[in-house]
Amino acid sequence: MLRNLYDWTMSLAGKKSSERWLAAIAFVESSIFLVPADVLFVPMALARRDRIWRYALVASVASVLGGIAGWLLGYFAFEAVARPVLEFYGKLDTFDHLRQSVDFSTIVLLLVTSGFAHLPPIKVVTILSGVAHVNIWLFAFSAALARGARFMLLGWLLHRYGEPVRGFIERRLTQLAMAACTTVFFSVIAYRYVAH
Repeated sequence: MLRNLYDWTMSLAGKKSSERWLAAIAFVESSIFLVPADVLFVPMALARRDRIWRYALVASVASVLGGIAGWLLGYFAFEAVARPVLEFYGKLDTFDHLRQSVDFSTIVLLLVTSGFAHLPPIKVVTILSGVAHVNIWLFAFSAALARGARFMLLGWLLHRYGEPVRGFIERRLTQLAMAACTTVFFSVIAYRYVAH
């Protein structure tokens, strides 16, 4: 199923309506969809390098709005909607583990790491933020910071290096971003543990 979703998303890059599809996929990725918007953003940006920053802005804004939708699902409709979505994608165990083991400040940190590097999956953290009643303004700010940084970094790499960097982005960028976020996450946890 994942491969079919990936192939379908890639096929949208060449359509005239690709910008609307980018916004739609960036929106649903943050709350209920499995395939990241990067899959559509990268070929679109390479095809129209003059529109890279516009595409990055569209993806960032739509992703933040989708994150707010995930927050609303967690806050108002966890049992009715969010739980079945998490079960469908096999993410309910990840969600339950995070729900039981993290506090408020850790959730805010996870918002940044998931938004920038999908660590853990962003839909899990947006829903968790709603369930934990994280302040909606703090949530939106954190999501905008992380998602904006991700798409602007992708845009900068594609603008500067073009097609040669595509393979690197598809194979290595997420792993490098995850490694950086993991380092930051555990550094903050270690600091808090030592400070207390």
